[in-house]
Amino acid sequence: MLWADPKADCEGWSDNFERGISYYYGKNVVDIFVNKNEFDLVCRSHQVVEEGYEFAFDRKLVTIFSAPNYCGEFTNLAAVLKISEDLICKIEQFEGQPIEIKKRKRSLTPIRRR
Repeated sequence: MLWADPKADCEGWSDNFERGISYYYGKNVVDIFVNKNEFDLVCRSHQVVEEGYEFAFDRKLVTIFSAPNYCGEFTNLAAVLKISEDLICKIEQFEGQPIEIKKRKRSLTPIRRR
């Protein structure tokens, strides 16, 4: 579930055609998981979200993404989730610094090992 993607209109599991790999899962999958394991929240990453975090499925699932301006291709914020000793969750957002992406020239000559 952590490496697959939540999808609001999905029931159960389905192929993730957007990524071309992995799966989508729906609210019912999260409900079964949190109930069986007596969890309040599933925290995941692995997916760019515009505000750095995004709740889904009645706030039983949160995506946290801590890489701002991901790969210089997105303008997303980043977020971190802080959990206190008494299990109080706090999300902090931050902006990244503008970065300049330099294209590296790749050598087309194969490297031969001796």
